Amino acid sequence: MKFLLLLLSFSVATFAQTAGVATPWDTTPMIASLSAQAARLKPILDQLTPKEWVAKGAPDAYIAQWKGAEDELGFLSDSAKALEKQPERLTLALDTYFRLQSLELRLHSLVEGVRNYQNPAVGDLLIGVAAENSANRDKLRQYITDLASAKEQEFEIADKEAQRCRGTLTKQTPAKPPAAKKKTP
Repeated sequence: MKFLLLLLSFSVATFAQTAGVATPWDTTPMIASLSAQAARLKPILDQLTPKEWVAKGAPDAYIAQWKGAEDELGFLSDSAKALEKQPERLTLALDTYFRLQSLELRLHSLVEGVRNYQNPAVGDLLIGVAAENSANRDKLRQYITDLASAKEQEFEIADKEAQRCRGTLTKQTPAKPPAAKKKTP
């Protein structure tokens, strides 16, 4: 039984590598690049003055959008760091991807305020720097797809092996209990 488990774990690991999932040493630089590129947004966000926009007639919602974008940038950084340490974790990859998407959405809604109430060039810069991460985002999305596919196939292999083992165990005849010894007086 131990041999079968060892063989199963070896074949799952081999399958994951041949299934097209990037290795950790290939994935980690992409994640680091994504994180570094996103960090370039921080100084631009720090330049924004949404409270002054409100004084110029902008809706108060821009303050919340700006604060949300700053928070999301921090969450993305934390998530990417965790993914760099454990790139095989699908949940961390998904969290990083969703954080990046959320940040991009927040920035796009914030840009109109930047263009209308502060400086159109800063708005363009914000969108440009965010767009520079699109290649990393696409690589991360592909990595997630490949990783999810490999995890599904690993589960199928493990499930089939478990079913086979259960079948083998149920076909075995149970051992007869030892006969009770008669007591002699």
